[in-house]
Amino acid sequence: MGRSADLPRTAGRWDGDDTGCTMLHVDMDAFFASVETKKYPDLRGRPVVVGGGHRGVVAAASYEARRYGVRSAMSMSHALRLCPRAIVLPPDRAAYQEASAQVMAILRDVTPLVEPLSLDEAFLDVAGAVRLHGRPGAIAATIRATVSERLQLTCSVGVAPTKFVAKLASARCKPDGMLVVPAARVLEFLHPLPVTALWGVGARTAEPLHRLGVRSVGDLAATPIDTLRRAVGSAGAEHLSALANGLDPRRVQPHEVEKSISSDRTLDTDLTHETDVRRELLRAAEDVGSRVRSRRFAARTIGIKIRYADFRTVTRVRTLPHWTDSTPEIFETAVELYRSLDLDQPRIRLVGVKCEGLREAGEVAEQLALDLSNSDESRGSADRPGRRESVERPPSSPPRPAADQAIDAARARFGAAAVTPGSLLRSPAPRADRPAPGPAQRER
Repeated sequence: MGRSADLPRTAGRWDGDDTGCTMLHVDMDAFFASVETKKYPDLRGRPVVVGGGHRGVVAAASYEARRYGVRSAMSMSHALRLCPRAIVLPPDRAAYQEASAQVMAILRDVTPLVEPLSLDEAFLDVAGAVRLHGRPGAIAATIRATVSERLQLTCSVGVAPTKFVAKLASARCKPDGMLVVPAARVLEFLHPLPVTALWGVGARTAEPLHRLGVRSVGDLAATPIDTLRRAVGSAGAEHLSALANGLDPRRVQPHEVEKSISSDRTLDTDLTHETDVRRELLRAAEDVGSRVRSRRFAARTIGIKIRYADFRTVTRVRTLPHWTDSTPEIFETAVELYRSLDLDQPRIRLVGVKCEGLREAGEVAEQLALDLSNSDESRGSADRPGRRESVERPPSSPPRPAADQAIDAARARFGAAAVTPGSLLRSPAPRADRPAPGPAQRER
């Protein structure tokens, strides 16, 4: 197929055709790295990588670092081989959450129909906002200008009739751009794209499609549905054929609660003693508990993630008979789950804790008397699939400990490092991702 439709990509005002474009996808540009360069202006224009130690992975990379091939989820060692002069900074989740909350507040000033996908992206349905704020293209331009002016950050915005096309559009106008795909030009925009641009077409699904000669979205749209069924199954064929023809009936879900909150860390030195593993579990539980409470959630299920030196990964989860947002309870449950592994001379390179089964804290009190079952779908692991732990505890949600309240208040006023458990003041091994006195010292 030929080139993608020659749709105008703009960084400023919009007064063109946006007919039928009620969906916006707002995606912040290199969000974590951009927040860091906002904190440290001397890093602007330099390759910045946010991530863990030399055995960790890249959480985010500035566009300067991406020019060297550095990408999210890449191992830090590989990233530093590609870009030896990269400036490596440890993640600052509190800063990213604060910036995300400011971005989402700007979006909700436009319409209440905002569906966050993560800290740095969201869908908006602006059909009901046109009378107050102008046409969809003008709304998108205003959002970009407001984010830039108030937060000194940039975002890219896709404007289209459907969620799927809006998300593709935002990706194709990065960084710091805007792309509008009017209803009449959706197929012109979609059909030249590679078939892997469709949701659900990864490397495995692409193989049978390529064997059929399907390389582009237009090729797929022209393929008979029965032929697609034989290649990818009935459900996959219906889904992909609809997307290839620009059909996506999904609406914005503004009240969808996050499914889980997790924290994990790859250690620079393998852990072999339970004392050190407990220290890492506490560190992760502190992080997760604080984030659960800051979002006014309560959790029903606690889990751990353990990765061994040979890269085998084991997960364990426990569903409680009550809801909790208590850091001590999250930690205690995590330790019990770890001990249930009954490890003999382990070598552990990653430790993580998560809370899932989240609910708005205000809803929990009404549900406690009715939702005390312990029957949940099984979760697998690398070595004992399907095993799930359960525990009998009082069937009432414990009040938030006074210590949690005091710690949250101190951190809110003085910063995340204001209060730290004594056992975390000394790390079990030197860490390459420990915050440095100044970002310049992180240069490699």
